[in-house]
Amino acid sequence: QVQLVESGGGLVQAGGSLRLSCAASGRTFSSYTVGWFRQAPGKEREFIAGISWSGGITTYADSVKGRFTILRDNGKNTVYLQMNSLNPEDTAVYYCAAKNGELISRTGKNYNSWGQGTQVTVSS
Repeated sequence: QVQLVESGGGLVQAGGSLRLSCAASGRTFSSYTVGWFRQAPGKEREFIAGISWSGGITTYADSVKGRFTILRDNGKNTVYLQMNSLNPEDTAVYYCAAKNGELISRTGKNYNSWGQGTQVTVSS
């Protein structure tokens, strides 16, 4: 397993941008597929974006497609989530998670390593 630490969350006005980072420990990070999830108060955890171990395959939830971009730098053991055109509905705790293999999963239970989360708050 890898250890994951998210950063980059904060308070932003609607229409603004944030970039989240997910830093991983371990020399085998490049063999892990990574997903970003979020959970708003009173709501279930939601998959929002995933990237394959190579970075060649990405997938997004419809709610963020066209606004969010996931990318990775395996040399830095880091996956990023660039979030643009934020709106108050994007307010949540954001988590990154890692799983073995190339296949991106939208199901959280398929991931075996999780970060502690970072809060994103979008004001109207």
